Amino acid sequence: MPRNYGHRSGVKSVRAMVEVGVELGIDVMTFYTFSTENWKRPKSEVSSLMKLLVSTLRKEVKDLDKNNVRLETIGRVQDLPEKTRKEFEAAKKALSGNDGLRLVIAISYSGREELTRAINQMLAEGVPEIDEKRISSYLDTADLPDPDLLIRTSGEKRLSNFLLWQMAYTELYITNTYWPDFRRPQLLEALVDYINRERRFGCISEQVAFT
Repeated sequence: MPRNYGHRSGVKSVRAMVEVGVELGIDVMTFYTFSTENWKRPKSEVSSLMKLLVSTLRKEVKDLDKNNVRLETIGRVQDLPEKTRKEFEAAKKALSGNDGLRLVIAISYSGREELTRAINQMLAEGVPEIDEKRISSYLDTADLPDPDLLIRTSGEKRLSNFLLWQMAYTELYITNTYWPDFRRPQLLEALVDYINRERRFGCISEQVAFT
């Protein structure tokens, strides 16, 4: 099948994930939709994907609002075509009053670019002292918690330049299921695997129990 068919099927996966997230009371779900490197793909594929984003936002915004979902973006949104950018802005505004699941779309995003941009901003502002807390406050995710779980589909075993700073202690779950085929059963399986893990954050079990 053509690559665009996979993108359209991937939209169904996002919808299924959001439904489960709302049902289970998950606070934040972030989807790596389009990286800065993806701009190097064939122009026809990029154009089709941008059009798909526009049509999807228009189609889904009512259901997202009904489910109290708030839409947010991280990345260089200003790089998007004007029509796509405005559609994101309209959807975010329409859902801004909701306080349920925070649906974060990483679009034209790169972990390294985000860090570089944050450091340059701190230098421009003459920040006198830089520590971990300061760096986090300058990232696109400044008001978001660090991810608890990263689900990597298609059997890939790499981070692909995604949330490099934020995922210092994120649990990784790798599945051979391709993203267009990833649905509710696969997500629930990943979540069950996650809740059965012991997260120590560099400590030992006894220390975690008392912190």
